[in-house]
Amino acid sequence: MDIPHYDMVIVGAGLSGLSAATYLAKAGKSVLVLEKSPNCGGLLQSFSRNGYVFDAGARSIENSGIIKPMLAELDIEMELLESPVSLGIEQDSIPMQGEQSLIDYQHLLQRLYPQNKQDIQKISKVIRKVYKEMQVIYGFENPVFKNFRQDKQYLFKELLPWFGRFIIAVRRMEKLQTPIESYLEALTSNQSLVDIIAQHFFKKTPAFFALGYFFVYQDYFYPKGGTGQLSIKLQQKAQDLGATFKLNTEVVNVLAAKKQVLDDKGQAYSYETLLWCGDLKFLYRNLDTSMLEPKAVAAIGKQAEKVFSSRGGDSVFTLFLGVEQEPQAFAERTKAHLFYTPSKQGLGQTHLSQLKTLLDNGLNSTKAEILSWVQTYCALTTYEISIPSLRDPSLSPQGKTGLVISFLLEYDLVRLVSDQQWYEEFKKYVEEQMIKILNQTIFSGLLETIELKFSASPLSLETRFNNSEGGITGWTFEQPSPAVSKLPKIPASVKTPIPSVMQCGQWAYSPAGIPTAILTGWYAYDELIRKK
Repeated sequence: MDIPHYDMVIVGAGLSGLSAATYLAKAGKSVLVLEKSPNCGGLLQSFSRNGYVFDAGARSIENSGIIKPMLAELDIEMELLESPVSLGIEQDSIPMQGEQSLIDYQHLLQRLYPQNKQDIQKISKVIRKVYKEMQVIYGFENPVFKNFRQDKQYLFKELLPWFGRFIIAVRRMEKLQTPIESYLEALTSNQSLVDIIAQHFFKKTPAFFALGYFFVYQDYFYPKGGTGQLSIKLQQKAQDLGATFKLNTEVVNVLAAKKQVLDDKGQAYSYETLLWCGDLKFLYRNLDTSMLEPKAVAAIGKQAEKVFSSRGGDSVFTLFLGVEQEPQAFAERTKAHLFYTPSKQGLGQTHLSQLKTLLDNGLNSTKAEILSWVQTYCALTTYEISIPSLRDPSLSPQGKTGLVISFLLEYDLVRLVSDQQWYEEFKKYVEEQMIKILNQTIFSGLLETIELKFSASPLSLETRFNNSEGGITGWTFEQPSPAVSKLPKIPASVKTPIPSVMQCGQWAYSPAGIPTAILTGWYAYDELIRKK
């Protein structure tokens, strides 16, 4: 059987793989992209069901000084719509628009917790400081997409003055690496107040990264046609430039010494460089190191040990609804992207200890105990709600509205339920409880107008995308990560101990997100081009 040869074989067609493929093809390299799924984009996809268009992963896209300049440099045209965010607690909802919204959020918290006004003032002061730092870090177009070597005016008048402020902001950021829960607990003794802020984020998220979202919320945009349009446009550009894509093709073996990969159909592909853009556990599990130098094998074994001892980050349960209500009915209550908490009580440490008890008891945990936990969780957790047709009316049938509703949900709990063999019943119950809570609170009348309903769980994410523990943004913050985790070191995130193998995407850099995934794809391209 002939073994086709490429300058670069890319495994995984998420945003990092797509951006790397596009830049490498533009540079004249022969590129093959292998993707397990029938579509490119990874967690950034949109799909249609009964006339509704839903976003499968991210509900909006943050620019972070990266996405828009990249599109401009690659000459990719895409209509970008505003994606305003609201924050809601109980009956109150405020739009996040400009620095005034930080004051509005402070006043909202003070109305809910009047006994903690001074604590809230301290918290708000920190949020405003972080907001200013984020304006420096992400409010400037990333210079990797600028030809500043030729544009001297840009270099001296814009880049160098910004770079000094950038370094200072990053150093301040690194001083706020305390987990958000612990950081807030040092500012207030009110656990509900801590929860109402912290439960927006993944467990143990560094404080700077978490509080930085008060800036990021205002940096979101939405591609016309759905978030998946970004993936589609990148794939089209890469193909136009000569990249080859093979979908429904899973890599099952990496023969490092031969510089070959083998797919699930028995086809081998030869490469000069391999770029791995998927789950790193899958890479090291399917890596053949025979015939490599002992020194390389030892280095690979050391990194593999770090990877296998680490854990994928938090996962989500997502409910997709089609309802027979006009989009305007929802516009009267929220913006198109809402983070909503039904109760100011917050989840609380007691609640988390209940979850731990369920998981510790394992198969001995009863169905009644688990369902009771779910009922409480749905009443207290924070929901992320996206309404695509409030941005783009064409994404729902006339007079109807599609909703994408999700919250963080522990992978291990869903795995436990699956092991107990009542997974479908569990999913249905979670759906019912989510609808019940939203119907009783911010979306009164929702229940009676639903015509379409289906959901995806952490197990769905693990199965479809090969994401360990259903993680949606790479590695967990609850334990040390095997990935690069400091922004100035992001160029080094693409390196591996495996000869002629590089990595990029959410498993290569932490904390991950769409902009940093794309940036790692660019750095993989840059590393290869500079080496040559």
